[in-house]
Amino acid sequence: MHRRSRPPCLIGCGATLAQARIGSRQVDSDVNAIDSLLKILVQQGGTELRLGSDRRPQMFKEGVELPLTIPALSTAGIHELLADLWTAHAARVRAHGEASLAYRSAELGPFTMRIIQPDESTLEVRVCCDVGAARMPAASEHPLPTPSPAAATGGPPAALAAVVTRAAALGASDVHLSASTAPIVRINGTLQAVDGAAGFDAAMLLSGPQEQEHVRAGGSVDRAFDIPGVGRVRVNVYASDAGVCAAVRILRREAPTLAELHLPPQLEALIDLPHGLVIACGPTGSGKSSTLAALVQHALRKQPRVLVTLEDPIEYVIRPMRAAGVVRQREVGTHVRDFASGLRDALREDPDLLLVGEMRDPETISLALTAAETGHLVFASLHSRTAASAVERIVDSYPPERQRQIRVQLADALRAVIAQRLLPTADGSGRVAAVELLRITAAVANLIREGRTAQIVNALQAGANEGMLVLERSLAELVRAKRIRRDTAQAAANDPATLGEYLRAAGG
Repeated sequence: MHRRSRPPCLIGCGATLAQARIGSRQVDSDVNAIDSLLKILVQQGGTELRLGSDRRPQMFKEGVELPLTIPALSTAGIHELLADLWTAHAARVRAHGEASLAYRSAELGPFTMRIIQPDESTLEVRVCCDVGAARMPAASEHPLPTPSPAAATGGPPAALAAVVTRAAALGASDVHLSASTAPIVRINGTLQAVDGAAGFDAAMLLSGPQEQEHVRAGGSVDRAFDIPGVGRVRVNVYASDAGVCAAVRILRREAPTLAELHLPPQLEALIDLPHGLVIACGPTGSGKSSTLAALVQHALRKQPRVLVTLEDPIEYVIRPMRAAGVVRQREVGTHVRDFASGLRDALREDPDLLLVGEMRDPETISLALTAAETGHLVFASLHSRTAASAVERIVDSYPPERQRQIRVQLADALRAVIAQRLLPTADGSGRVAAVELLRITAAVANLIREGRTAQIVNALQAGANEGMLVLERSLAELVRAKRIRRDTAQAAANDPATLGEYLRAAGG
């Protein structure tokens, strides 16, 4: 059998004899070069290797890019990396534009490989670690805390990837899975069953008896995966009368921009705050995480900063954007034990920006307030419908004897509250955010300090010149621009009478 030489640009890891197979066919291939890269991937605890024409190779762990200093490869260089594997399947790739195959390395175990060729001069290869494969320990592996199952297994189960890929093609934002019914998808806010699809045993998303017992005892398991061709997905596995079920949120892998989310221009000024706490609130599924990711990504685009995130799980991949920028995304349960300990550690990691996925408990809230008071700009999410109720939600999480102190601290540290709802567009093509923005002026801070949060609505309505935005005004502007229907706006308004005034003023 003809042996191809290894490209000189690669790090010289040990060569192995690998086998490639499609279906029942099996081809022996001496693919030393690709195995060398995959060995680095496994040693670093990675889950995916990506190669592309005229691009440097990239490695990822659950969607987070790992360091790899290898120059860009030409299409011919990728052919050499694949060696006889490319020779065996080139005709199929050229005929169909792509090919998916199972690939087994004698040393490293099984992988899933997808080869894509959109034109003769361009080639893309994605190699993912197979679920359940035995792996050598990563060089950076730390015994505490225990890695999440996503990291341990190396990628999503093939069945989940298939369901999510089909749902994404339908334009779904969420997928609900159970063994007893076909997948249910949410498209532009409306639920529908996936025709012809079978039930999905969500128990396969659990890893080991500890997680199974946790779910049986009434808990849930959170996970995030990177689905090739789709993006990031956030999965929550839980028990119900229908057995073990899962709720899947489909996300794009890269953080969106403020413009892509069609957010009001008043939000952009928040990234220029020198320090303080910015809260995004709203019901579940209102786009809080997307808004916060867009804000911090915009901040990093504007100037180099150090960003530390604490998420459960990591949803979007946020990039430094500038050479001097630093991004450290940390997942609760994988990289840190919990939000509180991760936030406590983050204060010693020289951050300029902190992104806290959710303020769940008094300890996390206290640490976020302390970080905001000590010179950091902190972005965090909270489950609350309005800006005023967000303040009350924070205060009420403490016992009565501490609430006065928290009001004072909150009045000093809080800088803005974003409250938003996602609403179906008038043409049914998607959803758009209606936003309420409260800026903490001296007058608003005094209302918080004195516990007169009911009067915050009056400050909002009078604060347009200070960058504030009332939800009803945002709704009226969306109606005037024909982005949403009038009845949709009325159903979402906190105060339909105020909405009516804004609509009449706008001629709507």
